[in-house]
Amino acid sequence: MKKIMVAGTSSGSGKTTITLGLLKALIDRGLKVQPYKVGPDYVDTEYHTRVTELASRNLDMFLVQEKETLNQLFKKEAHLADIAVIEGVMGLFDGFGISKDYCSSAGVAKQLACPVLLVVDGKSASTSVAAVVKGFLEFDSDLDILGVIVNNVASLNHYQLIKTAIETYTTAKVFGYLKKDTSLSLPSRQLGLVPDRELADVLDKISLVATRLEETVDLDGILDSLQDEVVIYEEPIYPDFSEITVAYANDAAFHFYYPDNLELLKKYGVKLREFSPLKDITLPEADLYYLGGGYPEEFAKELADNQAIREQLLKKHEAGAFILAECGGLMYLGRSLEVAEKSYPMVGVFDGISHMTDRLKRFGYCYGVLEEDTLLGQTGDKLYGHEFHHSVFETSEPTSMEMIKKRDNQQIATWRGGYHKKNTFASYLHLHFYQQPYFVENMLQTIQKERKQ
Repeated sequence: MKKIMVAGTSSGSGKTTITLGLLKALIDRGLKVQPYKVGPDYVDTEYHTRVTELASRNLDMFLVQEKETLNQLFKKEAHLADIAVIEGVMGLFDGFGISKDYCSSAGVAKQLACPVLLVVDGKSASTSVAAVVKGFLEFDSDLDILGVIVNNVASLNHYQLIKTAIETYTTAKVFGYLKKDTSLSLPSRQLGLVPDRELADVLDKISLVATRLEETVDLDGILDSLQDEVVIYEEPIYPDFSEITVAYANDAAFHFYYPDNLELLKKYGVKLREFSPLKDITLPEADLYYLGGGYPEEFAKELADNQAIREQLLKKHEAGAFILAECGGLMYLGRSLEVAEKSYPMVGVFDGISHMTDRLKRFGYCYGVLEEDTLLGQTGDKLYGHEFHHSVFETSEPTSMEMIKKRDNQQIATWRGGYHKKNTFASYLHLHFYQQPYFVENMLQTIQKERKQ
């Protein structure tokens, strides 16, 4: 197995486009490619999965607190692949706070001993690009920067100027370039890229990027520079909870789930069922209903029009069924959702109104300290996650967590969050189930205990 990380000098450098093209080019060569993403992102991983037909995995130092657990999350898929391709997050050294190693692409690359392919933006520059590359090379000598791809090149002559400058003033190898072409760009909305499931021509665009990379990048040279290694992974033994069924919402409105979360449930024997709050008219029978994040605001009318599912979910809540909701799921469980001055009725578990705003209200890593026993833990437990939303949830419902954000060992913000009613728990937190040992096992035991009463 070989491995490589595609990282950028900053957000917007082109690493996602080049990662997607590289995934497709390697697939076209007959390789089994396992994709990964540094950080908590959901949308980029869906693109990876679309290209490779293998679920892309998140590698996140904050969401998964134990170093060895994160290493095992990498190994459990990598050992089955010919090559693992990791897309970085933001700029190479950008993480949580000023640490170059914490929650950054560089930190993950060093932890996994993974070579880095650095994407630099060549727009409106030539020799200055060499200064940027030199800075990245010298900033952390423990990092293995394999070489460089130059993005946004105006012409072959422009590329030759940049390449010659980089190789004259630094020790970096330049593997090639991608010419500037707006037709290759993928559309965005407030939380990043528009999800691939909403785009009809996404694979055509990615295939075109792959073709361009084959023409202008030395892919053979990149592959030959990577070391083959044997990855050994031993699957842990999990207790059996096969009597439990979890139904999770999965459609265009709700699809932000970490594949590792769903697969971990399966490892405990849990039966998984999908349902669509947009299209289904009957809610499946289950012990836990899991409503992940997504874009309920983009489909507010359709969600409101599906009165049957809304009423059935409310009845399940009132009857004591377990419900776990994250971000968009919280918005759906409120009384109404207001978008562009229009109000749409939602489920009504919580007496609250979600309002869409024109800017991010919460962004980044944080944790909640539980102030009461809930489905996810007991009083005093910490729930690690991230928030990323433009909406606000206005309610008089009591909160169940003190939310805390720390950066560089300094507490920079606190607020109230999380709502617990009967057996329903909802918050803006996106959660990774591997965050603590026995996190899922404790949750399943809570459900199992209720079933036996």
